[in-house]
Amino acid sequence: MYAIVTTGGKQYKVAKGDIIDVEKLDVQPGDKVKLDVILLNDGKKTVVDADALSKKKVTCEVVDQFKGEKVTVFKFKKRKRYHRTRGHRQNLTRLQVSNMPTTRSAAAKTASTEDAPAE
Repeated sequence: MYAIVTTGGKQYKVAKGDIIDVEKLDVQPGDKVKLDVILLNDGKKTVVDADALSKKKVTCEVVDQFKGEKVTVFKFKKRKRYHRTRGHRQNLTRLQVSNMPTTRSAAAKTASTEDAPAE
């Protein structure tokens, strides 16, 4: 069972117990965070309906706040004597997935909307 969640403008594939590093969230270690679900899969059924997943959330526990690896940015223009070196370290939050929603209630809502007659 896995889910695709979104946070910080990026999407992550998570399962229960996974540890992911996301862009910095304004929370303290030990707090709980709920992430929006855009896809849910239990191995047999995949749910992508936005209405069915709108109330579904993946619960994560904040493990740590830290800085990522250093990235070197080097700009260079040949024959112009121009070169600049800059570095960057992104602030990150480490999350551990503690609770995953099930596809049963989301799939039931999708099935009930499919059974309704189209007008």
